[in-house]
Amino acid sequence: MGLKSGSTFLGDFLRQCGGYAVIDGGLGTELERHGADLNDPLWSAKCLVSSSHLIRRVHLDYLEAGANIIISSSYQATLQGFEAKGISREEGEALLKRSVEIACEARNIYNDRASKGSWDDFDDGTGLKRNPVLVAASVGSYGAYLADGSEYSGIYGDAITVKTLKDFHRRRVQVLANSGADLIAFETTPNKIEAQAYAELLEEEAVSIPAWFSFSSKDGTNVASGDSIAECASIVDSCNQVVGIGINCTSPRYIEGLIQSIRKVTSKPILVYPNSGETYDGEKKEWVASRGVAEEDFVSYVDKWCDAGASLIGGCCRTTPNTIRAISKVLSLRSHRV
Repeated sequence: MGLKSGSTFLGDFLRQCGGYAVIDGGLGTELERHGADLNDPLWSAKCLVSSSHLIRRVHLDYLEAGANIIISSSYQATLQGFEAKGISREEGEALLKRSVEIACEARNIYNDRASKGSWDDFDDGTGLKRNPVLVAASVGSYGAYLADGSEYSGIYGDAITVKTLKDFHRRRVQVLANSGADLIAFETTPNKIEAQAYAELLEEEAVSIPAWFSFSSKDGTNVASGDSIAECASIVDSCNQVVGIGINCTSPRYIEGLIQSIRKVTSKPILVYPNSGETYDGEKKEWVASRGVAEEDFVSYVDKWCDAGASLIGGCCRTTPNTIRAISKVLSLRSHRV
């Protein structure tokens, strides 16, 4: 797929979807629910090595729940992380590509079943039997590779520069850009310096597929490191390859204000896929049910997020296919009111 301008690529896709698109939900917690043991620095990427069938199963669960965009299992998959586990550079690159292949396989199975009428995605009287689907190749932050919780703080230390980060991410971005994905998703970006590094990489490498950037926030005003969300969004807005900007892995209660801040600095589509509202403890490596919101409460926010300017909505950590099914219903009803 050749690179279209930001407004054309996602704009066309959103029109196909009826004005709003559904992003999938949490991957790691769903893999665990299906029996995977993710107590490992590779986290969900461990399944690329040991149980790719589970990843395909989770992707399919989300497609059946109404997702229009499924995100590959490469969030924690870095060449450096694989090497630390004794996996060669060549094998690591093959695993990165495999993460996208598994998502594409799930899409093919879904399309095949839908074309045979094995299910109706939503019986809304329009006769629409199948949702259009994009596969996004996930790139997690440098902090995700460190596996020490710094992806949630964005504090990398003075030794980490834009150049360090570009060198760290370059080969992974090259491999994923040529993996068959429709776009690259730079997820849970915790600071301005990493956003700058990604934007420069996209241009330096003349990446041929579009990208979206999503940031994480702990206070509803700034990204995780304390950098201004508006400043971060402005940096990536000026990058031609960027087709969408938004927020992920952030408490639902902060999302509306963050959308409003992003909307002030970009006209590109805004995407949000919050977590369930719980907090991640980087030392204990577990989710703490601080102020988690129930599924029905999570979904009750969706109309507000759309009203504020978001057009792509899904879930992140601790959300499930049930969450995505409920979001899909809300957005489907909205599409028919437009």
